[in-house]
Amino acid sequence: MIRGATSRQRLGKWDTTVANAWGIVALSRFREKFESTPVSGVSMVKLQDSTQTISWNDTPKGKELKFIWPGDKQTAYIVKKGDGDPWMTIRSMAAIPIKEPLSSGYKIKKTITAVEQKRPGIFSIGDVVRVRIDGEAQTDMTWVVIDDPIPAGVAVLGSGLGRDSSILTQSETDNVYAWPIYEERTFEAFRAYYEFVPKGLWNIEYTMRLNNEGIFKLPQTRIEAMYSPEMFGEIPNDSFKITK
Repeated sequence: MIRGATSRQRLGKWDTTVANAWGIVALSRFREKFESTPVSGVSMVKLQDSTQTISWNDTPKGKELKFIWPGDKQTAYIVKKGDGDPWMTIRSMAAIPIKEPLSSGYKIKKTITAVEQKRPGIFSIGDVVRVRIDGEAQTDMTWVVIDDPIPAGVAVLGSGLGRDSSILTQSETDNVYAWPIYEERTFEAFRAYYEFVPKGLWNIEYTMRLNNEGIFKLPQTRIEAMYSPEMFGEIPNDSFKITK
């Protein structure tokens, strides 16, 4: 509940005077009950044959410990010696390509349609396509990013640079409930950054021109809360074929 309340802050404060007053009261009561004693001493974490420690006197803000993923089921042992009760967060990370949509706070749907196409049903060099990404958030969250990979050589329109076209991007539609404060168009991906995304559905569209021939294998499309990485969603992308 505390993480949810603090995530609704903007620039270190809540939106109204009443919300700030109640927020200070709630955080003070929380600190009195759970964090009244300063953390000191040493914490030890053991997983399989690896043991790592944290000295709270040397690192009062804590630090990150990384362990190699065990080959079979193992038990992690956590021992604290000293005063105070520190908070600990356990995350698992693995570089494994996904084969089906993965949701941990966000759901994603991606649709690609032709804006200008030489031959129906076939993407060719010079075609212009529209990419629509629909997201669904399970809860309100600040600072959310959409990261969508693009084929090599593709030009994402809307930057205002040479060979760009403002006419082809005029029909793009975005959901009014969440709009990005910044869009990044790189040679490898389109990214949209949101200061705040409310619970529910929202979408964004962008337009790209196909410039290179080939079959392009793309990494997954991802939505992530930048400061709460456990809140994310991913979907795999099929190979993208562009002909002459």
